[in-house]
Amino acid sequence: MSWVDDYKKKLVTSDEAVSFIKSDDRVYISGNAATPYVLMNSLARRKDELEEVELVHVLLLGEDPLSKPEMEGHFRHNSLFVGPADREAINEGRADYIPIFLHQIPNLIYSEQMPLDAAMLHLSPPDEHGFMSFGVEVLASKAAADRAKKVIAQVNEKMPRVLGDSFIHVSRVDKIVEISEELPELKRKPFSEVERKIGHFIAELIEDGSTLQLGIGGIPDAVLSALKERRDLGIHTEMVSDGVMEAIEAGIITGAKKTFHPNKVILTFILGSKKLYEFADNNPVLEAHPTDYTNHPFNVSRNDNMIAINSAIEVDITGQVCSDSIGTYIYSGFGGQVDFIRGAAHSKGGKPIIALHSTAKNGEVSRIVPFLKKGAGVVTTRADVKYVVTEYGIAYLHGKNLQERTIALINVAHPKFRPDLKKEAKDRYLLR
Repeated sequence: MSWVDDYKKKLVTSDEAVSFIKSDDRVYISGNAATPYVLMNSLARRKDELEEVELVHVLLLGEDPLSKPEMEGHFRHNSLFVGPADREAINEGRADYIPIFLHQIPNLIYSEQMPLDAAMLHLSPPDEHGFMSFGVEVLASKAAADRAKKVIAQVNEKMPRVLGDSFIHVSRVDKIVEISEELPELKRKPFSEVERKIGHFIAELIEDGSTLQLGIGGIPDAVLSALKERRDLGIHTEMVSDGVMEAIEAGIITGAKKTFHPNKVILTFILGSKKLYEFADNNPVLEAHPTDYTNHPFNVSRNDNMIAINSAIEVDITGQVCSDSIGTYIYSGFGGQVDFIRGAAHSKGGKPIIALHSTAKNGEVSRIVPFLKKGAGVVTTRADVKYVVTEYGIAYLHGKNLQERTIALINVAHPKFRPDLKKEAKDRYLLR
């Protein structure tokens, strides 16, 4: 049977596609801009037929019908990275959170520690050989497709065909639902004056030919804006955003000096505008890979002059970084922060950076703190941190003792909080 005939034979409605999911099954759901809303809504309609279906995923975008209070007892999220879709359910005890480095997620599936009964994936249409691209998110979807007992594909003509280690053949899929829907977009906001200052401090640490890992938001955009005079920058990252696209188009990012995958942008997911998704379609500059490749610290370290830029919720005066919770309130996840911080630390000329505003809540709260909040989790340890950057400057911590770290971090805190931080530090004998 040709792949075309096989494809047509597997075409069903979305309700039919999810009909074989049973109570107590574990189901992987692709996420980010590849969140399969059509399949999720069909599964939600089966609520009264199902009990204790476990849903495994990373970041889900948009409204999630499966995490609503009335779904308790029928569906339970087991989230590998928390976002707005499941944050409320997790903090109310109706869902679970798995703290894990992003590069380790595929092996949970391959090792059978997390066996999957089904995977619901959002894919591009097949090419002339019958291969469908995972599109804007590879992450752990390839592992799920390889190991799940059943694979349900939501095939969207608007999903870009992103190149790399990012394909699944029609023969591996059990059910196919064709749709035509625009992908969710992440609207950009202009970066603030505070973020502009942070971006300029970070830019001081970046030389021509460096390779960058960036996220999304005001600080990454401010960094890229401050790098207009740099040349031959490269990208090895989790996420590609509109800012990266614009820097490629401006000739700032070429990858010509990269020591690992030269001339290529290495990524695991894409999130941004419709223009970005169109840019990614069949673009040989971009290579999407699973996180056990993109995020493995060894692979990150193979890029000389690797600059990893990550954010935090708060940093204590000894350098401990909390970035997944606000006290006991789970906010996000480990993601790839430690993957890239450690990879950059082992890179020749590499610089791991934690960047954050000095304050929160309109300047009412310091984010450089004497103690992390009660119940807060340490994502990046003080032994991993090298650079902490706020709008007040750069604190270099590597190889520094506790007193030296305390002084450096107080110096990049907001001035109005420095007296209290110094008092706390003296009470703990961190300042003499």
